[in-house]
Amino acid sequence: MANIIEIRGLSKNYMRTKALDNIDLKIEKGKVVGILGPNGSGKTTLIKILAGLLRPSKGQVLIDGSRPGVYTKSVVSYLPDRNFLYKWMRVEDAINFYRDFYDDFQIDKAYELLDFMKLDRNMKVDALSKGMTEKLNLLLVLSRKAKVYILDEPIAGVDPVARDQILDAIINNYNAESTMIITTHLVRDIENIFDEVIFLKEGRIELKGNAEALREEKGMQIDGLYKEIFG
Repeated sequence: MANIIEIRGLSKNYMRTKALDNIDLKIEKGKVVGILGPNGSGKTTLIKILAGLLRPSKGQVLIDGSRPGVYTKSVVSYLPDRNFLYKWMRVEDAINFYRDFYDDFQIDKAYELLDFMKLDRNMKVDALSKGMTEKLNLLLVLSRKAKVYILDEPIAGVDPVARDQILDAIINNYNAESTMIITTHLVRDIENIFDEVIFLKEGRIELKGNAEALREEKGMQIDGLYKEIFG
């Protein structure tokens, strides 16, 4: 299967701090990939480079054969780890904003997800709870017909009910023709949807591989492996 993402010798420095240290990585089309690690491990730096929001200090990144830029932003749908919508917006304004901004936005899918998430289209963004805001942001990201979906900590800080709805939305709306990359440190809740996992530790890849093969080889769940590596 063809690689949708190829990374060679990727490093990123912030002054004297090395956030990513000479990473080599290939991600195949059609996979759900978990990038796992505690805060400060380099997860968010890596996906911001993939999303075209940061530039590498060294190395090469190719997404669908192109360096991060205008084209890759048209095929990557990115969910940051914080709210990115204007407070004055209503839910319906946010949907229309995405529809106007992205050519691949699927308005029918957006309203289908709106009903699934039980969100009121007339509610103001600044009146939404943490869980409702996360669901709205995810709704917008999943409504694009992208080649790569990048979700940064999609279930962090939300209550169990919202968490279940978010996971159901991810599972039910995953397209086997696309690739999904999810960063998280809440491994137990989400590990069953991963095809591949990558453990990042202090900016380096500590371990990577097929999730089921690692379970068999190590004799433990991915959550247990996470605790062993980072405990």
